Amino acid sequence: MSINRAAVLEVLGKITEPDLKNDLVSLNLIETLTIEDKSIHLVVRISNPALHARKRMQEAIEFNLKRVFDQDLNIKCEIKGLDAQSRTARRKILPEVKHIIAVASGKGGVGKSTITANLAGGLAKRGYKVGIVDADIHGPSMPTMFDLVGERPKMTDVDGQSLIAPLVSNGIQILSIGFFTNQDDAVVWRGPMAAKALTQLFTDAHWGELDFLLIDLPPGTSDIHLSLMQTVPLDGVVIVSTPQEVALADARRGIQMFRLDSFKVPIIGIVENMAYFTPAELPENKYYIFGRDGAKNLAQGMQVPFLGSIPLVQGVCEAGDAGRPAVFQQNTPTTLAFDELVSNFESELELIMSQNKQQQ
Repeated sequence: MSINRAAVLEVLGKITEPDLKNDLVSLNLIETLTIEDKSIHLVVRISNPALHARKRMQEAIEFNLKRVFDQDLNIKCEIKGLDAQSRTARRKILPEVKHIIAVASGKGGVGKSTITANLAGGLAKRGYKVGIVDADIHGPSMPTMFDLVGERPKMTDVDGQSLIAPLVSNGIQILSIGFFTNQDDAVVWRGPMAAKALTQLFTDAHWGELDFLLIDLPPGTSDIHLSLMQTVPLDGVVIVSTPQEVALADARRGIQMFRLDSFKVPIIGIVENMAYFTPAELPENKYYIFGRDGAKNLAQGMQVPFLGSIPLVQGVCEAGDAGRPAVFQQNTPTTLAFDELVSNFESELELIMSQNKQQQ
């Protein structure tokens, strides 16, 4: 059988992308295809960026092409994950959500959940429809931060399908793995089980129309992150760090993960949490107990936006424990810091979306 473009595409049209449930040609996943004598070079995009998924697809393509044409065929096959633009265009779930944003940190204990809660609150204050998925599987914080401990979501009927109805607090829709476990129980799940449970918070829930859905990711870089990014196309990510070097080192790794070719999720910016300590009795004083401008310098060095500095003050902790994020307080230094963070977040996200449109 002669090797030509039409014949090669006919073979590729019989290979199914396992996650998108259609063939490679119909999904327009063939990015490059060149044929010269008995050599074929092609670049194919798939939704799952994991190494094992790319390897399986490469083997399937090579097997089918050699079976139809020639076992001695020289095939150079590159398998890549969907880029951010393609993932968004192919969003199968949450089509009514305008922006899906992850909040991540390289290490635990840097206040990622606090930033998520207050960023969501700040956006809600500005009139946006906001939701939060608490994906921190081993340490869910949102039930406490929004005074929902002990609450259980109910089911709702949507077009004959029974879906989870997110709980609402301070005008924000929230789903957390903490709603389905007892507060004092340890969540001991293997990676695939955790990933499946988290996926259900997106696929089996009725979020409706939202301007923003924020995802409070677990700390670190793990298979849970991989599974989530495979399932949910992200429009951007916010990185949270403290100024100290041990946190900054992990933040660098987090940024590099999202920059991988298989992910390519835009970095909206870095937030420096616990930037300085200000005692209540000396509100004008700043004590840089974890170092000064560490995250700000990291942002500059890695050429990503710096979204703002959040002080370490007692009021932030008390507000979170009381179930009403500090951003809802009136005219406090902390509120002003969070309001500035929200403004910078809006500006940087708008810039990213504008750049994406120009590339289309």
